[in-house]
Amino acid sequence: MRIAAGLIAVVAVAVVSSSVPPEPRRAAAQETAVTAGATVETEPVAHSGDAADDPAIWFDPTDAARSLVIGADKKGALETYDLTGKRIQRIPDVYPNNVDVRGNVVVAADDDTDEGVLRIYLVDPTTRQLTSAATVPTRVTAHGLCLYRSPKTDKLYAFPNSVSGRVEQWELTVRGTVVTAKSVRLFTLGRAVEGCVADDASGALYIGEEKVGIWRYGAEPDAGRSRTMVDGARPEREGHLQADVEGLAIAGDRLYASSQGSSDYTVYGRMDNKYLGRFRVVNSGGVDGCQDTDGIEASSRPLGTAFPAGVFICQDGYNLRGTTVERQNFKLIPLDRVVLPIGTLPIPYP
Repeated sequence: MRIAAGLIAVVAVAVVSSSVPPEPRRAAAQETAVTAGATVETEPVAHSGDAADDPAIWFDPTDAARSLVIGADKKGALETYDLTGKRIQRIPDVYPNNVDVRGNVVVAADDDTDEGVLRIYLVDPTTRQLTSAATVPTRVTAHGLCLYRSPKTDKLYAFPNSVSGRVEQWELTVRGTVVTAKSVRLFTLGRAVEGCVADDASGALYIGEEKVGIWRYGAEPDAGRSRTMVDGARPEREGHLQADVEGLAIAGDRLYASSQGSSDYTVYGRMDNKYLGRFRVVNSGGVDGCQDTDGIEASSRPLGTAFPAGVFICQDGYNLRGTTVERQNFKLIPLDRVVLPIGTLPIPYP
């Protein structure tokens, strides 16, 4: 592991185990990564091994401090946590890989079936409980997922995708507690994808092709297949990412990506997609950092006194307690610790 000047070292593991985290490869661009410490970690997911995957945020508009983190346990549950990391709800017997939220609508991609399904839930703002509203079979084996609220039509869309590289776009209609869905678009990137995020302000859809890099598409259903590469993933492409490209998130005027191979996160301008830098999430007090991350999430909305400028959330592939590897969980970092360079974050998201 390269320890740059001023870098806080990730805790060393003194035990020999197949679960011991590997040392991350050198950052793709070889520059120094800024470090940021997490202040909160969630309770571990119920299943062992590579189980936790993607987080999302449900925002409580009446009391932001009551907002929830929704986490995927892909081995058998969807879980919710408050902003102290305490588990609030566990929905068993589902197998979500990725999850996203718009308003009170929560959608998870579940690829446990032959075809894959979208599992759609509604949040009761009073109780903060999720209730199942619909299960939608997809034409792709739903693995990754992101949602999009069109600024043109106010329609809500879901983008399930698969390890084969196929991406489908579904229009979701919510009337009270009834949710209906129809497929409106299907295209392929050719190779494995998972992480994606859609920008409700610009209409951009960002998709991570794991071994290749980040692509920018149009998120409207008539956008076609035109695309632009935001950044490449080494070793196959020149760029700042180290394969695999995993989670993607947007907060304020920033786009974030999980560079899994280097166990850190790259940062881009939201509108121009210019590369701005990278950071690592390291040990802070009694909370360990994040390594080998799959899913990430971020919001620039104030979330109470603990996260007054918003929050960045990372799945931790190796949740350490001293030298003990525990079940995986999610780490929460105040957003102002990871903004590169420090900016005003003028665009609220989600």
